[in-house]
Amino acid sequence: MLYGGDQPQQDFVIDNLELNKDQFHYGLGREHFPALIEPKFISVSKADQRWSDSSRFLLVYYQNQAKAYAVRDLIQHEIVNDSINGQPIMAAYCILADLGAVYDRKYDDKVFTFGLSGYTYYDPEVWDGLDAFVFWDRETESLWWPLIDQAITGKMKGTQLLLHDEKHWEDTTWKYVKENYPHAEVLQSGQDMDPPENWRTYEDVSAIVEKYQKE
Repeated sequence: MLYGGDQPQQDFVIDNLELNKDQFHYGLGREHFPALIEPKFISVSKADQRWSDSSRFLLVYYQNQAKAYAVRDLIQHEIVNDSINGQPIMAAYCILADLGAVYDRKYDDKVFTFGLSGYTYYDPEVWDGLDAFVFWDRETESLWWPLIDQAITGKMKGTQLLLHDEKHWEDTTWKYVKENYPHAEVLQSGQDMDPPENWRTYEDVSAIVEKYQKE
């Protein structure tokens, strides 16, 4: 087990972990960083009162919709579970590795909800040994390490973390967002979340793991 919270059932089962347990750090608990599950947004004109032109943003756009996530806000949540034109996505940022990216959350017919495990992990052979936050999904309680884009333990172990089509998102600035996407929805600052009492669970994900196994 890895510590996951004050209740024993919050701990993470790592009986199929092949990584080095000594390279995990912190263990702050599952909800130490409140990943958003129902994010709220404001207009570009309203957000312009808060952000300077050089403020860093993750921007995702598809057809007639665009959404913008300030990196400064992402630092508070690390993960925002969202959707763009009906496609489930998540915007994520790890301050330790300075890694910002947009990922897909739908694997075949199943949609996953991601958060931070409270742990970081490092490997001296990966990204020059930088620490990076470890994700978990609430439907199978598997752990995922974004520096290798892969689930590292649990039912989803070996499954590729799906990067969203890079033609539809970028790491950019507020100046670029407001000049090119004036109708974008901008993540509202200062949000929190109350997690549901019960999350959906996926018992059999073997077909998904086989299909998205990362070699």
